Amino acid sequence: MTKRKMFFKMITASLLRRRSRMLVALLSVAVGATILAGLVTVYVDVPRQMAASFRSYGANMLLMPGEQNALGRESLDKALGQIEGEKLLGATPYRYIYTEFVGNQTSESKYSNQLRFMTAGTDFEQVKNTSPYFSVQGDYPQQPRQALLGKNAASTIGAKVGSTVRLACERVQSVSASASDTELSGSAPGYYDAEVGVTVIVDAEGRIKAVAMDLSRQTPFRVAGLSTETFTDNYGTEHAEGFVDQFTGKQLPLTMSQSADDPEEYIDAVSGATTTSRAVVNAINNAVPTKAQAQTEQISQTERAVMSFTVTGILETGGEEEDYIYLSLADAEALCGVSDVYDVVELSVSGSSEELSQIAQRISASGSAQARLVKRVTRSEASVLGKLQALVFLVTLVTLVLTMISVSTTMTAVVSERRKEIGLRKALGASDNSIRTEFLGEGLVLGLLGGIIGAALGYVFALIVSKNVFGSDLRFNLLLVPATIVVSMAVSALSCLIPVKNAVAIDPALVLKGE
Repeated sequence: MTKRKMFFKMITASLLRRRSRMLVALLSVAVGATILAGLVTVYVDVPRQMAASFRSYGANMLLMPGEQNALGRESLDKALGQIEGEKLLGATPYRYIYTEFVGNQTSESKYSNQLRFMTAGTDFEQVKNTSPYFSVQGDYPQQPRQALLGKNAASTIGAKVGSTVRLACERVQSVSASASDTELSGSAPGYYDAEVGVTVIVDAEGRIKAVAMDLSRQTPFRVAGLSTETFTDNYGTEHAEGFVDQFTGKQLPLTMSQSADDPEEYIDAVSGATTTSRAVVNAINNAVPTKAQAQTEQISQTERAVMSFTVTGILETGGEEEDYIYLSLADAEALCGVSDVYDVVELSVSGSSEELSQIAQRISASGSAQARLVKRVTRSEASVLGKLQALVFLVTLVTLVLTMISVSTTMTAVVSERRKEIGLRKALGASDNSIRTEFLGEGLVLGLLGGIIGAALGYVFALIVSKNVFGSDLRFNLLLVPATIVVSMAVSALSCLIPVKNAVAIDPALVLKGE
């Protein structure tokens, strides 16, 4: 029999002869290893778990237009390219505009107040990713001409899920002008002689390039209880869209259409606003040059658009979002003529505060956008994460110390029981190193077995903690298995140092005398 086989046989026999004591030591190591493996698994995976939990509090990074560049689709794609794919959980663009609540018109009643609301054009699918705390009574808009109203906005206008609301927006369109173009200005009486003003840009051939209308005096009013519909009430609805577009390309003077059979060069009036429509045409025909040549490269023309939307949901957040109206980006562009440029993009990014800072720096350095961290979210996440990791570390350390004490106490008792055996062996010539090797070997075997048991139970323990605390599954790192076994063996070996020292210090003469 080789020395190695003899050594293992001695250790095995020693452990089996004292099964009760060694079982206690083994259980101590196994419990310590279980807690060690479980808490270390949680410690390693907790940043991901915390990041996922904190995403429910909203976006943690904002993209703003750069100093030199607008934040459009191309710039946004470039900025998002600086983020690793698995870290980007959502990117929600917002374009903010002001809209006016028009209400629901009938021939008997008019909207009495002109209520203006901050309106956000956005991507509702991405909103679900970056703002999971949004509480929506009903559903998010999924089709064109649908809207999501904040609770306060809905209460102000008396809307509910399924209601139809009409929103108006003044949109400005820019028209290129050359040096040969001429600017004309004119006016004509409309309702009750209220003046309608126009500014017209015509080219060298007298064809209209752009028309800007001043209809501020054509506002709704009542006369002896009789409601009067005006051009501004109807303009921009499905029946009046394209009224301004009719003028483009036509040559002065203009002629009002009298029937459906009139030629295409005639101007069709807006249904229900014939008087104002005729006043616009008369004002254009009466317009006179105000400048010999256009002095600007871009001439802006303003038109008022009105669109109807079905309310699909009421938003409750407890914050300022309840004052807003939300439309899809396509509807916001159709209503107010806004281009594919964003005021802000909210990002939900998974990562530690250091990783988020690095990502923000990369995005800003790329020149595509200015990235800013939402510090109330990132700071809270970093603070909670740091405290939780410190707690896990402290509990693990205390557990290892208690395991060492338990194993050391058990091995001390074993040494005391084997005092005569050790004395006899030393009297027969056994060296101190052989005594040390045998007891350390027993400790290492206990650590090996306890580490294997603890590594398996530790994963179960960590999974239970993850399910109950974070409500999600756990990513188990296989490297923790050998690490747990090595630590368990090291703890057991350290626990045996004092008992081994006592064993080596035994005087065989005293032992053999029975003292």
